[in-house]
Amino acid sequence: MISSLLTSTFGSIAQIVTNTSENGSVAAATVNDAAGSAVTVVPGAAVELVNNMAANAATTVAADAGTSQMLGFLMQSDAVGKTLFGVLVFMSLLTWYLIVVKGLLNWRASRHSKAFLSRFWNASSLEQVDKDLHKFGATDPFSRLANQALHAREHHAKYGVTNLSEVGSNADFVTRTMRKVIDEETAHLENGLTILGSVGSTAPFVGLFGTVWGVYHALVNIGMSDGISINKIAGPVGEALIMTGLGLAVAIPAVLAYNAFVRRNRVVLASLDGFAYDLFAFVTTGQQVEVSSGKVRALRSNGTH
Repeated sequence: MISSLLTSTFGSIAQIVTNTSENGSVAAATVNDAAGSAVTVVPGAAVELVNNMAANAATTVAADAGTSQMLGFLMQSDAVGKTLFGVLVFMSLLTWYLIVVKGLLNWRASRHSKAFLSRFWNASSLEQVDKDLHKFGATDPFSRLANQALHAREHHAKYGVTNLSEVGSNADFVTRTMRKVIDEETAHLENGLTILGSVGSTAPFVGLFGTVWGVYHALVNIGMSDGISINKIAGPVGEALIMTGLGLAVAIPAVLAYNAFVRRNRVVLASLDGFAYDLFAFVTTGQQVEVSSGKVRALRSNGTH
């Protein structure tokens, strides 16, 4: 069938070329030869092309059908159904916004933290660390902790006790300052996690409520109709189940992102606590600190090793 179709097509082309060309016989012969060779070579590729076009058409039809079902569900739902759908869409947008923003912020903070820690442990003294902070700025939790600790030491040594927050020795004042910075960094790292947790836990139930509401109205409409058939039941109920799928589609990314961010925060805070211990020893005593591997960190406040 395909071979005959191709033969007739090329024959028509040859006839047109014959009527419009001065050398009609030569052009017709050329086109006929090309048609004959195409008939013998093309059929396999033509079949594959037809199959691909059919598959693409089927995919497009399925997508259009899904879109039309969604639109049909929204059109026939009442104010409650439309409101629930809007709530789910808002939850989804808010979730992906937090995922993208917090992901970028965490990536930048990790990169800056690694750079600062490398400069810190390669510094010869705390004075050099202070100059490094003035040069590059405090842009990550570790550099902000070091910056506040150094400023607290200098402030207490220069001004002494001027209010209740500064009562105690220099070590006590530095300890309170570092604890305050760690609390602030903890709160900063947890920004948005409450929203992600709330969306992950409530979105499935919002979708389920929308499904129940849609099924209720579908059954009411079926009960008010004259005849009952499987088509009248399957269509409205299937469209109502879309809300459950939407609720799951919103909740799953939120839960996965929440777990990932919580784990990352635990790792960062554990590293920050370990760094705070070493930094406190350097700031208050300037003595060497022995780590678990047996090595000695020789950073001193007076610039000596």
